[in-house]
Amino acid sequence: MSFETLEKPVEFIKGVGPAKATLLNAEMGIRTLGDLLAFYPFRYVDRSRFYAISDISSDSAYIQIKGKLDRIQLVAQKKGKRLVATFSDSSGTLELIWFNSIKWMQEFLKVGTEYVVFGKPGIFKGKASFVHPEIDTLDAFFAQTHQGLVGVYPGTEKLRSAGLDSRGIRKIMRIALDTIDLTDQDFHHDCELSRYGFISRSTAISQIHFPSNPNELASAEKRIKFDEFLVLQMKLGKIRAQRKLLVVGRKIEYVGDDFGSFYHHKLPYELTGAQKRVLKEIRTDLGSGKQMNRLLQGDVGSGKTVVSLMAMLMATGNQLQACLMAPTEILATQHFQTISSLLDDMEVRAALLTGSTPSSKRSRILQELKNGEIHILIGTHALIEDPVIFKELGFVVIDEQHRFGVEQRYKLWSKSTIPPHVLVMTATPIPRTLAMTLYGDLDISVIDELPPGRKPIVTAHRYDYKRFEVYEFIRKQIQLGRQAYIVFPLIEESETLDYKNLMDGYDMVLSYFPLPQYQVSVLHGRLKPVDKEFEMQRFVTGITNIMVATTVIEVGVNVPNASVMVIESAERFGLSQLHQLRGRVGRGADQSFCILMTGEKLSADAKKRINTMVETNDGFKIAEVDLQLRGPGDIEGTRQSGLLELRLASLTKDQELLVMARQAASEILEADPTLEKPEHIRLAAFIKLNYGQNTDWSRIS
Repeated sequence: MSFETLEKPVEFIKGVGPAKATLLNAEMGIRTLGDLLAFYPFRYVDRSRFYAISDISSDSAYIQIKGKLDRIQLVAQKKGKRLVATFSDSSGTLELIWFNSIKWMQEFLKVGTEYVVFGKPGIFKGKASFVHPEIDTLDAFFAQTHQGLVGVYPGTEKLRSAGLDSRGIRKIMRIALDTIDLTDQDFHHDCELSRYGFISRSTAISQIHFPSNPNELASAEKRIKFDEFLVLQMKLGKIRAQRKLLVVGRKIEYVGDDFGSFYHHKLPYELTGAQKRVLKEIRTDLGSGKQMNRLLQGDVGSGKTVVSLMAMLMATGNQLQACLMAPTEILATQHFQTISSLLDDMEVRAALLTGSTPSSKRSRILQELKNGEIHILIGTHALIEDPVIFKELGFVVIDEQHRFGVEQRYKLWSKSTIPPHVLVMTATPIPRTLAMTLYGDLDISVIDELPPGRKPIVTAHRYDYKRFEVYEFIRKQIQLGRQAYIVFPLIEESETLDYKNLMDGYDMVLSYFPLPQYQVSVLHGRLKPVDKEFEMQRFVTGITNIMVATTVIEVGVNVPNASVMVIESAERFGLSQLHQLRGRVGRGADQSFCILMTGEKLSADAKKRINTMVETNDGFKIAEVDLQLRGPGDIEGTRQSGLLELRLASLTKDQELLVMARQAASEILEADPTLEKPEHIRLAAFIKLNYGQNTDWSRIS
């Protein structure tokens, strides 16, 4: 049998007709036999143990009870009926309740018969009950072979109504495993299994669904997790190798006069060792003759913009154009202002193009860009529009790249006949293990030092009742000539959430900082671009003392004179967002402060986030905690990436296996890049089965 067997429709399994197959596909994405076997239990329960009814509490998980059926009653309700059975053991009684399959249950249940009941109990008004439990006669239960660890599968109401609850899934899973011969589908050789201490894949698949004991289950999980990581790392490694072999890039052999002039005469401060290291890595890429595709990670304020500018100057100094694409107009404008000031008096011309650029100015920019008079174009997604034509685009910088769709990035990439060199930047530190997976097909550079003169931001936690003490602190900072941000989560009041309301907060701030003695700006996402820019410039130029804002100022706003960041309802923000907001201060030479305002009642996770912020300014440590608290699902657009197709493996818990799989993938690809050797034929088939139908967007940056 070959891997193609796993591509057969799930209807191939006895007992799964067209209706159930359609339902499994619609509800759980189970279309083939391979999909079914990869539908793993999300937890296991010990069916060898029996609980007493008196043991049940409000926090009881899935349990089973042995007892006798005392009474069956059909109860009318507003919509339909429910079947209620009284069930007892020597310690007490409870109710078994069914809303569906009532006729079948009435025929099955017999008063006075002993049964084994399994499910998750609930307690209502002091009385325990099971709703839609699994139930077997005592004799039938002990005649079955699954009295040890039993898998519990994810489900929906529609699946349960069709008899595809955990019990139903286990039934068809058993038939599938008895039907399909998996023994010839292992893609590791005996020496590899011995090296890693793995069981065979066929044994692992069988044990993951029907474990003999906890040790066998642990071995099965280890094997399957490794396989998931290995396939993923093989895919990323192959993409990376193909790019280096096939994607030709412009060979930039010399840094050029623009870079040299900037470095010797315009550089605002001595580069850190980390910045120098990254520039050397970029320089090596540009001289290789292959397209550069590099991720630049750096904490807030680490100097990524200067590095990206110097990299773009390597291109302009070799008669090529460069562009920088940012996700918001505020960030694009900030980049333009920063870069323009750094290029002052140099013969390198930068321009800004956004959605709100006036049509007359836009026409002039487009013409000058096409003629090559504009050397660096900075903007938003407006850069990818069809009328934007470069004379010779050679270098692309994408800032906060996870905010752009893959196809958007591709449009920018395709504006040159020879693929431009690509530098992807993110100010969100990513733990190394996650970066290895998310960006396994990119070369990764890290700026892990702050520029000289930067003082660590002092972070404090204050409860709401301390607000006026916090305002008094802000007042003293303003008297010293500083400015402050006050950030709120929402624009309008929510009836269900007790968030601080931006406009109410604005009024409260004005009551404490009255006109004309103080000037207060307000900034949020619903303002028109021209109004956002007006408010931002008032703050940048020091006209306003305080900026009351939403998270629109999370990324890119650079006001060195701002020394205080107050985050209202800080418990409502994620760690990454809190860290990004804090990074708006501490950009000058003065001591800066971040004050986290919260209510008095905090969840355990909220306390962990707040305490982490108070304890450290290290973005990479914060990212590790963030990953532990919420997993990888939302970090850096992982859902968008299409890469994290991990059913069992966890980037948070299985980092050792991830590193092992990456090393194994690297060794395999180095020895056999095309996977044509006999020992890798099955691995190639398995990768094709899992990823062969996917559009290969990931080679686009």
